[in-house]
Amino acid sequence: QVELQESGGGSVQSGGSLRLSCAASGDTDRTSCMGWFRQAPGKEREGVAILGSDVRITYRDSVTGRFTISKDNAKFTHYLEMNYLKSEETGVYYCVADVIAFGVETDYAYWGQGSRVTVTY
Repeated sequence: QVELQESGGGSVQSGGSLRLSCAASGDTDRTSCMGWFRQAPGKEREGVAILGSDVRITYRDSVTGRFTISKDNAKFTHYLEMNYLKSEETGVYYCVADVIAFGVETDYAYWGQGSRVTVTY
């Protein structure tokens, strides 16, 4: 069993920054690929950034250049640094993990409970 715990959400003005963290526990051998999805109010969930076991990284086009995903293997934790946030990026951000899945359009086996991000005008 894998547990993912997000932290770091909150409220920020448009153009501001936030950093999300996701700590994995349990069967961490099954969290080779980790990343982030988000769901805006009234919209479908979408992939934001994924970090593969071989350090491949992929981002959703709309966040490229503004968001950075990274990880600390020793802590089984990965991070999402979000800069120049836009109001339309308000939503719930979910940490995801899987053994081999990779890509922002791929489904993932493990999901966190979500961390709310609010970007105000």
